[in-house]
Amino acid sequence: MGDVVIAMIPATVYGVYQFGLKALLIILVTVASCLLSEYVYESLMGKPITIMDGSALVTGMILALNMPPEIPLWIPFLGGVFAIIVVKQFFGGIGQNFANPAITARVIMLVAFAGTMTTWTIPAFTDATSAATPLAVIAGSEGTLPSLAQMFIGARGGSMGETSCLALLIGGIYLIARKVISWHTPVAFIGTVLVLTALLGQQPLYQVMAGGLLIGAIFMATDYTTSPPTPAGKLIFGVGCGLITVLIRVWGNFPEGVSFSILLMNILNPYICDWTKTKPFGGVQA
Repeated sequence: MGDVVIAMIPATVYGVYQFGLKALLIILVTVASCLLSEYVYESLMGKPITIMDGSALVTGMILALNMPPEIPLWIPFLGGVFAIIVVKQFFGGIGQNFANPAITARVIMLVAFAGTMTTWTIPAFTDATSAATPLAVIAGSEGTLPSLAQMFIGARGGSMGETSCLALLIGGIYLIARKVISWHTPVAFIGTVLVLTALLGQQPLYQVMAGGLLIGAIFMATDYTTSPPTPAGKLIFGVGCGLITVLIRVWGNFPEGVSFSILLMNILNPYICDWTKTKPFGGVQA
């Protein structure tokens, strides 16, 4: 968990630099909501207090980095409560939840507060004239696409932690180097989106760098509890996430599909684990 927090620091620092102190406040409120929810629930239920294991901190940071920078503070606070109590604790705590808590909370918030969750801020240091995200522009909204260099560095609108591809890749490389995650799911996820959008004529480089693809592929689709443990399972999981993301982006009502794709693949994860589980050489499968 400590390595994951370290890996998120570049995207967090860039988000605060890009969107100001309100972004920092959102992060602090979301993290505090997750830690407080875990402590209060476990105290009331007479369970061991686990806030020091770092999982609630990671959930809070991931959820916060998926928030628009001008969102009212009570919404991410509510999202933290939902992520920890409903998605994590109601299913038995860490290691028992069927879906990634941060992803599930974001999907619920996106459905419940669609207007607020899709209202974007123009970064102060860019020359953009529209707050529309690159995915919204590709989908037909008014606005001009940033250059690929701007996309990579992060000079564009979006959720607080998704704009800088450079910062996210630094975090991803760190996690792979530390063997916290493997390359299988992120590469399969990103590669599937790249190939399918190229075949569909949907500006593949922008599709890869826009929206929450990188933060989702690196930090959310790789969650130990809700993704397969085997290399084959990880590849299937990543391809499935990429396929669903492209289907939603190209033909769905939402310009973005990363959160929905990961949540749906979380639900399918037990079946993928069963299909791809390893068998002892010379043994009989139970």
